[in-house]
Order: sequence, then structure tokens, then C-alpha cells
Amino acid sequence: MNQNFQLAACAEMMWQKKPIEWRVEYLNELGFGVGLWHLGNHDIKILESIDANYTIVNGYLEGRLADDEGADMLLKSVSETIEVGKRLSIDRYNLHGTALGEEGIPIWQHDEVSKRMWVKAEDTLNRICDLAEKEVVVCTLENLNFLDHPGCPFASTSDVLTLVSSVNRPELRMNLDLYHTQIGDGDLIRWCEKCLPWIGEVQVADNPGRFEPGTGEINFKAVAKALFDMNYRGPVALEAYAKGNEEEALLAFKEAFTM
Repeated sequence: MNQNFQLAACAEMMWQKKPIEWRVEYLNELGFGVGLWHLGNHDIKILESIDANYTIVNGYLEGRLADDEGADMLLKSVSETIEVGKRLSIDRYNLHGTALGEEGIPIWQHDEVSKRMWVKAEDTLNRICDLAEKEVVVCTLENLNFLDHPGCPFASTSDVLTLVSSVNRPELRMNLDLYHTQIGDGDLIRWCEKCLPWIGEVQVADNPGRFEPGTGEINFKAVAKALFDMNYRGPVALEAYAKGNEEEALLAFKEAFTM
């Protein structure tokens, strides 16, 4: 069998009692790309010394899409994060509708998004695309779910697809998180079809529990085959906790997404 997807895993969700550099080195040894959440949590000099394939990082520490003050904060934060990320050769930076606080709770909550907020969000994303074009990187906008992230603006799969397709620039892609889509929408394969032209990364975890494929209700082998048949060959990242043994979790993920 030939592996055709670019497989990665979130280092911060694996082996949580181990130092981050140990996790990065081991993921690299196992042949996986390495995803990170916040660069500010780590010693960049140490990460820089490890010859790993850093695939994606949270692209900001503060800010939001849909108001003037938040947009300026977001642009500044993205710019600063890219400067640090260059040291690790990261070329994909993840965004959300607003910064998230403790346990993923949105800092700026809006249950309803006005037309004015939509217009401002598109303007902010175009500004981010201008920055990304200059820096030769890609930003991804990730969908979330409202159970884990209540009141997060532009969180649904539909909202993210609408924004990314409206901006329609190569510097902005979707981070299609199928764990969140399953909770918020279901119908994963048809969402993959709808989002396909704008997908920059697919993230996976089973539901319930946010564990590896095979531990919950999602038929990830069917999803993987559908993505393969759609000719998607881009990044697929495990953003999940291990239900038991991390090596077994990574093996289950690799088996599900190897064609």
C-alpha cells in the first residue's frame, strides 16, 4: 500500500508528560510531520535544533476577524508569529474567528453574526492574505464546534467555507477539522466534497472523546477513501488524544489514511 496523504500529528496532544522536544523528535522518527499549537509556549532554539517537518502552528495569540480593533490586533499577532515561524520553516498558520481562551472558550463571543461583521471579516482576511503573499506562506481558517467553543463567530463548517471561498485567494485555505464537523454538522464526505477546492489541511479525531480513528462513531477509512477518490493528496493531521498507547493511536491513524 502506498501512502498518498501527507500525514502529521499534533505534538502537544501526544505523550503529554514528555518534554515537547522529545515528542517532536519521536514523531519525526516515526515519519510524521509535526503540528504545534502556540509557539510562545516553547523554547524555539530547542525546536530549531531538531530537523523536523513542522507542518502547521496556531498563527496568532490575540485578535479577531470582525471588528476594527480586533482585526488590527490579529494582523499584528499573525505577523509576529510568522517571524518566529520562519525559524522552523513553517509555511502554514492557523486562524479562528476569534482568539480562544482557557479550555478553548472564545474570548469574543457572538451567537449571531451581523452582515457588517461578515464584511469586516472578509476585509480582515484579505489583509491577512496580503501579508501571507508577501511572506510566501498560507493561512488556514479552521472550523470549530459550538459545544466545545460556545459563541465563537464564524465557527461552523458552512461559515468557514463561505468566508474562504468568498475571499478566494491562494494564501487562504480551509483547515477542515472533521472532528468539529462531525459534532456540528455530520455528513462528513459531502462536506469534504463541498470544501475540496479550498482545503489546505484536514484534521481528524474520532467522536466522542477526541481520540484516534477507530475509537468512536466516525468511519475514517470511508472518509479517507472518499478524499483519495476526490484526488486530495494534501496534509492530513491527527489532532487527537491517544485513548491508550500513543504509538497504537498513531498506527490506527496511519492505517486509516493509507491507501
